[in-house]
Amino acid sequence: MLDFGLTGKKAIVCASSKGLGLGCARALAKTGVNLVMCARTEETLAQSAQAIRDETGVSVDIVACDISSEDGRKAVLDTAGHVDILINNNGGPPPGDFRDWNRDDWIKALDANMLTAIELIKAVIDPMIDNKFGRIVNITSGSVKSPIPQLGLSNGARSGLTGFVAGVARQVAQHNVTINGLLPGQFNTDRIEGLIDAQSRAQNKSREDVRTMLEERNPTGRLGYIDEFGFACAYICSAHSGYLVGQNILIDGGAGNANP
Repeated sequence: MLDFGLTGKKAIVCASSKGLGLGCARALAKTGVNLVMCARTEETLAQSAQAIRDETGVSVDIVACDISSEDGRKAVLDTAGHVDILINNNGGPPPGDFRDWNRDDWIKALDANMLTAIELIKAVIDPMIDNKFGRIVNITSGSVKSPIPQLGLSNGARSGLTGFVAGVARQVAQHNVTINGLLPGQFNTDRIEGLIDAQSRAQNKSREDVRTMLEERNPTGRLGYIDEFGFACAYICSAHSGYLVGQNILIDGGAGNANP
């Protein structure tokens, strides 16, 4: 039996009521990790948390909040107490043309997809160092390696986070604290539905035709499943992954630059 060495650990999983965050929360729970899950919509969050409790028996606390806000982060951190694992995740900014974005648009993107993660890392990293164990995973995007033209706000903010943590990861690795990035390609989430809508309008095609095109373009012939993303996250967080430091692992079915 594969033992991830995580039984009884405590994890914060951000934006985990659905999508990739939920996939990570479910996978960690299956390894015995107790969770603090947060998201904006309390009803969806509560349903997802209860399903995990019923399936795995781990402890799951929930905090309905905007993790991008100072109050939201404080509520999550206060609820968690000691933190062994931090999964940084947040919804991405909308697609568009860079000519239409103003300073406020950029600041909002940076707050959500760069600065929030950095603030949470600051809050948990020293206790992790003291405890000689910590796992931090930043869910960013395949666009960090293969920028997506209409997602310039996301490209910029997530790349900024990636550059920042590259140095920090190597400073703390000696304490068995690792920081890595997990870069999704196209998965079956609300986010991909938004991209399909945008591409459908831009190309004057039906949503079904756009989805089929995306599936056919991927070497696997499909979009990703959130549970396979979650399993990868659980491995990165395992007690046996201490030599995985400062990496950005792309999970995209081999699409590479084929992402739209």
